[in-house]
Amino acid sequence: MPRWRELPQELDPQVREFASQLRRLVDRSGLSIAAVADRTGYSKTSWERYLNGRLLAPKGAIVALAEVTGTNPIHLTTMWELAERAWSRSEMRHDMTMEAIRISQARAALGEFGPTPVKSKNGRTAQKSAGVGTAGPVTGVAGPAGVAPSVPLQPSAPDMEGVSAGDGRGSVAAPPGRPGPAGTAPGPGGSPDRQRRGRRLTMFLAGVVGALIVIAAAVLLVDPGDDPKGGTEGKAPSATPTTSNANLPEGVQCSGKDCTGKDPETMGCGGELARTTTSVTVGTALVEVRYSKTCGAAWARITQAAAGDKVQITSGATEQNGTVDGDADAYTPMVAVKDATDATACATLKAGQKGCTE
Repeated sequence: MPRWRELPQELDPQVREFASQLRRLVDRSGLSIAAVADRTGYSKTSWERYLNGRLLAPKGAIVALAEVTGTNPIHLTTMWELAERAWSRSEMRHDMTMEAIRISQARAALGEFGPTPVKSKNGRTAQKSAGVGTAGPVTGVAGPAGVAPSVPLQPSAPDMEGVSAGDGRGSVAAPPGRPGPAGTAPGPGGSPDRQRRGRRLTMFLAGVVGALIVIAAAVLLVDPGDDPKGGTEGKAPSATPTTSNANLPEGVQCSGKDCTGKDPETMGCGGELARTTTSVTVGTALVEVRYSKTCGAAWARITQAAAGDKVQITSGATEQNGTVDGDADAYTPMVAVKDATDATACATLKAGQKGCTE
C-alpha cells in the first residue's frame, strides 16, 4: 500500500476531500501508482501530482481511474466538478492577491501626492498658490484691548491680484462694527481652507489617475515567458504555437508540427485522446506506439522495463528518445505524424535486447 505524503495545508477543503477520495480508490484497488499510470494512459509523474494535491487531475484521468478501479464514474465526476470549482476559486484569490501587491508597489513608487512647498520672500515655507493670499497672521490690525482679531481671513481682493502667497500680506475682513479697507471684497473662491481642500482633492484625483495608468502599462508589458518544457534538441521552443488552437478541444495545447518535442501529458494529448496502434515485446518490456489523432502526433511508451532501458519514436527523419529512471515505465516526447502508421517505436534494453514495432 502506498505511503502517502501529507496533503498541503493551503488546499481548499473540497480539493483536499477529492484528493483523499482518489487515494482511497487507489488503495482499495491494490494497484501501485505505476500500474495506475499504465492502465489509465497518464504518466506516473502526473498521478503523483494528482494524488499529492499539487495539481487537479483532468476529467479524462478521473474517468479512466473509475474504469480501472470499478468505480461509478458519475459519482466520481460529480466530486471532481466540485473540486474543480474550488480550485478555480483558489486561483482567482491568488490572482487578486498578486494584483493588490502590484498596486501597492506602484503606489509606493509614485509616492504621496501633495502640493509642492516653496520658499516665500520672508524665508517661511508656504504652498504654491495663484493669486490667493495665505491665511497667516497679519500685523498692523489692532483688536479690542490689544487682542488680535479672531475673524477669518479672506482671499485677496481683485485689486490685490499677483501678491505672492506667503509674503505675509492679504486682505482681512474687518471686525464687526468696523468698516474694512476701501475697495476690498471677499474673493469668488471662498475661504482659504475651502480652497486648500479643493486643491488637495484635485491633486489626489490626479495621483489616482496616474497610478492607474502605470498599472495598466505594466499589465500590457508583462511577458508570460516561454514554456520551459519541450522543444527538440538544438531548437528553442516558441513561446506560442504557430498553429491556432481555436478548433482544438479544451485542454489540448498543440497540433501537428507544434507538438514535436513536447510532452504529450502536458500538452493534453494523452488520456482518452490517445490509443495504442501497435506494440512489441522486447525481453520483458512492452513497447507501444501511442497515437493521438486530435493532436496529429505520436510517441513511444515502454512499460515493465528496468532502469536504464531506452525507448525511441521515429517518424521520417525526426526522432525522440526516453529513458527509464527509477520507475518501470517511460515515454518519449511527441513527433508529428499524418497517420499512426508513420511512426515506429524501438527499445534498447540495458540487458542488450533490441526490438521495434512493425
